[in-house]
Amino acid sequence: MRTLHARMLTYLDQVARAGSIRRAATRLNVAASSINRQILQLEAELGVPIFERLSRRLRLTAAGEVLITHIRATLSDAERVAAHLEDLKGLRRGEVSIATMTGLASNFLTQVAVDFRERHPRVKLMFDRASLAEIIVTVAGGDADLGLAFDVPPDARLRVLTTVACPIGVVVAPGHKLAHSSRLRLSDCAGYPMILPSRSMTMRRRLDEAFARASMSVDAAIETNEIEMIKRFAALDRGVAFLNAVNVDVERRRGELAFIPIQDAALPPQALTLFNREKTGLSLLASLFTEDLKAALATL
Repeated sequence: MRTLHARMLTYLDQVARAGSIRRAATRLNVAASSINRQILQLEAELGVPIFERLSRRLRLTAAGEVLITHIRATLSDAERVAAHLEDLKGLRRGEVSIATMTGLASNFLTQVAVDFRERHPRVKLMFDRASLAEIIVTVAGGDADLGLAFDVPPDARLRVLTTVACPIGVVVAPGHKLAHSSRLRLSDCAGYPMILPSRSMTMRRRLDEAFARASMSVDAAIETNEIEMIKRFAALDRGVAFLNAVNVDVERRRGELAFIPIQDAALPPQALTLFNREKTGLSLLASLFTEDLKAALATL
């Protein structure tokens, strides 16, 4: 069978729905004789009738039922492709929502979002900062397209899109005594005022476990759940902070902060995971933003 063109697909679908060539022709604003002629040509080519001609209406034959099922699937696919192409050309408005942790939305994510919006100016990006537990619930419940978080536990409701290992390190002002070290151990930080994340944060739990394994007694000089405050205190040379490479990527590139990896096996890297809801496929716009995020994460 030759490939049916889009107009013929529409003619057959409308005739099948209307049960009459004349009614279909009226809906399509096409001459009934033209539609009838093309149907007869197709039946001759196929060698089987598509419609059973009754006294007052047309009824699909068994072969016609098979054909019309294929036609409707093809038309539906064509509509989806057309919508996707509109998205790609930036002609359609849309939204992409991302649930993420503190320290991510205000750092490298900002540049990814700016670059994406330059190519897709009619797309609205929505960022929601939340705790890990809240991010998982939000994405699993379908209230956000994407989740980006550290140390995400396995969850059957979630589909992992990519994961990047992010080493934890010492963050200090460029003029600090430790700033020019290539590697540090936790014990090298003893004796300096420490700026630590609050105990509610996933990194603090890792740090406390590492301090305990290193038999270090730590008394924080400053403790906060705001990543931006931690970076600000470190930049003012008020002590030694502990963050991961992603948290300080922008400031490190600008020369505002120094990041020195910690080589202790007791403090493994954090896993930064991008994920979505397992039961829901990503929209095209969310898929495009996902690809930009993956590319940006790969550079880290």
